Amino acid sequence: MSPKVDIDREECTGCGLCYNDECPEVFVEGDDGLSDVQEKYRAGEPGQGQIPEELKECAKRAADACPVSAITVLED
Repeated sequence: MSPKVDIDREECTGCGLCYNDECPEVFVEGDDGLSDVQEKYRAGEPGQGQIPEELKECAKRAADACPVSAITVLED
């Protein structure tokens, strides 16, 4: 199965590291200034998605860079 990405939008500060620097292929700035999952990978809420295997490492870099640990990458 494809990896899942979850952004805790209550913790997200909107710093932009994930969508500007680390992994813009997966993350995008939402209308409210917080991080969202790119619409093509979204699964339900803006902060939840399922991504291709080839973007897993990119998403993990973003999760590691997040200053408030708001991003989780899960594998099924």
